[in-house]
Formats: sequence, C-alpha cells, structure tokens
Amino acid sequence: MGLLTEGSPLSWEETKDLADHVRQHGVVQFINLYKRLRDRQGDVLKWGDEVEYILVKFDHEKKVARVSLRASEVLNILQEKEVKSPQSVKSLWRPEYGAYMIEGTPGKPYGGLLAHFNIVEANMKYRREEVARSLNPGEVVMSVTSFPRLGCRDFTDPPTVPTPESGASRSLFLPDEAIFPGHPRFKTLTRNIRQRRGSKVVINLPIFKDKNTPSPFIENLRALGDDGESSKAALPNHVYMDAMGFGMGCCCLQLTFQACNINEARTLYDQLTPLCPIMLALTAASPLHRGYVTDVDCRWNVISCSVDCRTREERGEVPLKHNKFRIPKSRYDSIDSYLSPQGEKYNDVPLIYDMAIYEQLRDADIDHLLAQHIAHLFIRDSVSLFTEKVDQDDEQDTDHFENIQSTNWQTMRFKPPPPNSPIGWRVEFRPCEVQITDFENAAIVCFVVLLTRAILSYQLNFIIPISKVDENMKRAQKRDAVLQEEFYFRKDITTCVSPPAATSCCHTSDCSDVYTPMTVDQIINGKPNEFPGLIPLINSYLSGMDVDADTHCTIQQYLKLIQRRASGDLQTTASWMRQFIQSHPEYKHDSVVSERINYDLLTQIHRIQTGEISCPELLGTCLQSKTQESIPAAVQKAEAINGECC
Repeated sequence: MGLLTEGSPLSWEETKDLADHVRQHGVVQFINLYKRLRDRQGDVLKWGDEVEYILVKFDHEKKVARVSLRASEVLNILQEKEVKSPQSVKSLWRPEYGAYMIEGTPGKPYGGLLAHFNIVEANMKYRREEVARSLNPGEVVMSVTSFPRLGCRDFTDPPTVPTPESGASRSLFLPDEAIFPGHPRFKTLTRNIRQRRGSKVVINLPIFKDKNTPSPFIENLRALGDDGESSKAALPNHVYMDAMGFGMGCCCLQLTFQACNINEARTLYDQLTPLCPIMLALTAASPLHRGYVTDVDCRWNVISCSVDCRTREERGEVPLKHNKFRIPKSRYDSIDSYLSPQGEKYNDVPLIYDMAIYEQLRDADIDHLLAQHIAHLFIRDSVSLFTEKVDQDDEQDTDHFENIQSTNWQTMRFKPPPPNSPIGWRVEFRPCEVQITDFENAAIVCFVVLLTRAILSYQLNFIIPISKVDENMKRAQKRDAVLQEEFYFRKDITTCVSPPAATSCCHTSDCSDVYTPMTVDQIINGKPNEFPGLIPLINSYLSGMDVDADTHCTIQQYLKLIQRRASGDLQTTASWMRQFIQSHPEYKHDSVVSERINYDLLTQIHRIQTGEISCPELLGTCLQSKTQESIPAAVQKAEAINGECC
C-alpha cells in the first residue's frame, strides 16, 4: 500500500494548505538522496514478492461466505515473531487497505542463485499456513483478487451497515468498518481523496449482458440512501461503485527487484513496462464485482477510478481556475514516460509536469528523463499527512518525497534507496492479479524474474511507444483478452550488443515498424519466423546455466503453466470463474452472483488452493513443482563455486 507513517493525521484542509510545503521539501529530499547515491554500484541481485490475501468467514450451515474483519487482530499475532526476532523470521506481514486483508512477503529477499527459484512456492505455502494457524473456526485465508460480493448487503463478519451521510467514504455500499482500523492512513486517504475530488469517486464497469440481464440495467440507488449524487454518476448497463475500498480492497501480486546501479534500474523499469499489460491479461482474475458478473476480467480500472482524486478542472470537465494542470490519468494508472536513454524516443505522449520543479531538478544536475519523471509525479498533491512529519531534516529524511512517490500507484515504480540503508536502487512490477494457488503465484513470480535475467544478459529491447502501452492496458482488461485480443509488441528485440546466444534464436526484420499486433500466445510462446517467444528466450538463457535437477524441474513446470495459459490450453482464473457461475444450478443468467453462488464458488476455490480437489482446466493434470523450504547446502556451494548466478 505504500508508506505507513505513524502519527496524527491532519484534516484535508490542513493537508491542502501544506501541499506546496510537501512538494518543495520532497523535491529537495530527492535531490539530496540522488546526489548521495547516484554513483552507488555493485549491489547484487535481490528480489521478492508481495502477496495480498483476504480473510473469509464461512457459515457452512447457512451456506454463506463473508469477509472477516479481523485482519488487525490476525496481523498482531503474525507480527509477534518479527518483533521478537526480525532477522530470523521466514515471513513479514503488513496491513492492507481492507479490514479483511493482509500482505505477506518473504522474511528476506531472494538472491542471485538459481536455486532460489525452488524455494519461492514453499515460502508462499508457509505464509498461508502461518495465517491459517491464527484464524478462528470457519475462517480461511484466500488469495482472491476481488471478493465477489464486496459491497452487497451483509457481506462482512461481523455485520456492518454503510453510512452514506457520514464517515470517510460515505458509500452507499461499503461501511467504513471494512477499512483497516489499525492505522489512520487508510481512512485518511479515503476521506482526503473524496474531499480533494469534490465528490465521491466514480467506478462504472460494464455489466455482462446475459440472456436474462435487464436491459437497460439500471439500479435504484435512492433506495440505498442516495441523495442524487450516485444516480447521476452511475451509467446505464454498468455496475456502479462509489468508494476507494472497491479498488484498494482488491488483492494483487507484486515483485520488487534490486538492480546493481541506477542505470540498470532504469533499464529494467523501461523494459518491463511493455510486459505490464501482457501479464495483466495473462493473470486476469476479477470478473465479479459488487455481486454482479461484469464484462471485464481485471481489477485495474476499478482501482484507478477508486483513488481518482482529480478535480473537475483537472479532469477537463471545466476550465482551469483553481488548479494548475489538466491531468489525463488517475494517480493509479500505467506509467507515462520511460526513464532510460533507449526509451526516450518512444515517449510519444505529451507529459504533464511541473516546469519549476523540473528546472530545479535540472539545476541539481539531474538528467532530463529522470527530472521530468519526478516533476510529473509531483503534479499531485499529498493526500495524507501527519502532524509529526510536517517538519523534516531534508538532508536525512525522505518522508515528503515518499509521501508523493508512494501515492503515485503506477504499473511500474522506480524506487531510490532508502536513506542510511544497505538497500539499493529498485523497481517494482505491479500489474499482476493474484492467483488462487501458491503454485500459480510462484510460477508468475519466477517467470518475470527469469525474464529480467534474460533481458539483462541478452541485452534485449522490448520498448514500444508509450501510447501503444496505454492501448494495450485497455485491451488487457477486456473479457477473455488473453485469447481474443491482440497487443502491440516489439518485433525485433535484439540490439547491436546482444550476444550470439540471443541473436541466434531471434529474427531480425527490415520493416520500419518496430512493433506489431500479436496475441498473448505469440508473445509468450513465439510466432514462427517472426518472433521467438518469451519462454523460448528464457529456455535459451537457462541452457547456458548449470541448474540443479530439482530447480530445473520446478522452473519447467512453472513455464509450462505460463505457456498453457497463454495458448488457451488452460483457463485464466477469470475465465474459470465465469464458467463456474454459468454452470451453477442457481444462476439465473441475469448477471447476479447470489449468496449461494458466492459461497459455492469460494468453497470450491478453497478446496483447490488446499489441494483437496484438482482443477485440470485451471492447473492441468500433472503440473507440480519440487519446491522446498531451503536451498540444499551442496547446491548452494556448487552454484557459488561455478558462479551460476541468475
């Protein structure tokens, strides 16, 4: 979720009055940090995953499943080990936006040994089991992107009631009790985003038009206490949502990579950007929202709209008067510019940035691309500020910089080293939807990490115009995009410095167009005589490495899952959910996810994630890894001697 500062939150009016203060000091803090650390070299490859979970309470007698609002209690239990012995824990636990959500990461980052790929899934299993031991009877922990009936009547345990006329969100559907209560940041963000915007947030997802879905589909929102604002905002034939919790209450899977220096971090940031929409489509897992089947498969636009604090002026609905900029996107969206020299000419979308901040950064000897990136982030106001953090030492502190940086939630995040820390320059990969099982989540994580190794080792170039990435993001969220859509992707991905191992498996082209529409299958698995495919590239890279048998087996099983999802041989989670609902005996083909359908769906998901039942249409029949909790000493020693680092 970003920076969690302890303290007393300021009101929106107080925060608004200090917006320029935060910006001015945040820029100075970044300049000071950059001057100290821009020449930092030699950091080793480290990486890790973040998995977000929801807590679900089953009532098996009544056949009902609700979100359990006990995340704060469970988190206190989970964090006890870290408090007592922070260096020896196998997992770290942090709060998330929902009072029913928690976030788990490995206790320590993974490193450069190839054998690390064989312990990712085991650590994910450990985390899930650790949470399960802290739960009450009837409660389970699940990695589901969106709870299907979030915002429906009686969707929480214990029961809660929305308060449209008061509170942080003033939602018709989501009570404030569903927001994590253990840290003031979450309700403060909710309130301040609504107040800065000048209205409640507006989320409209097209409803899936089944044969019995009302046409037009229009809900009676006044019956829920609407004063007219929501009825005006809701679109016909759309599922309407009105609170930050509908977006930030979704779960995702994220990865962070430490680079050896700032230039490698900028390279990874750029090269992974075109992969974001591809991975979003491949991991699609959220077609169900507010008790309805929608016509999209992913959460991205839901979250984007849920934190859209732009005013009417900034959204271009009325002329600029009180605000400085017309801003095309929400603060949660795809990135707007590349950072490396290789990507500069593909920055084809005009970038909105604060010219005064840009010039201040340039005067501090920060290059054009990085200066415009920071100046672009800083067109946003702070939406959460604490009394204790207003006055800071700009030579040592970075909280004002992180205040703005951490609330620009984009597909990629470029992360400077924290002050006085052994941590280096990092990038965060943020588009993926969380999957049902640890096997799937581990497969996605290892695939992306292996791809970064191939990119850097083979000196590959995936960059396409930013405008095409934006178009791909729109396509990625459509129903069954993994099979039905084509995505712009670079045709010739080798460079003049790519080694023979790369050029021998890639095709070169004299065509002036550097990109072409491809299916996800073609991008992942290859297109004969035109594009090698990402997994064949990874296998080519691995062929030059000495990998122990168990790790090799595990990696190949992960890659097979990715290959088969891309080809359509296996379903995405979203497609599987749709099929489950369509075949449910209680489904009336009216796009409604009833209490019983929700219960049966989540029960089935829980049985799949625990291995109680198989799901060949989602996971295949023989995909199983040889994951283990630790790297065997002999393997670790052999890899270190042979220099087999990924």
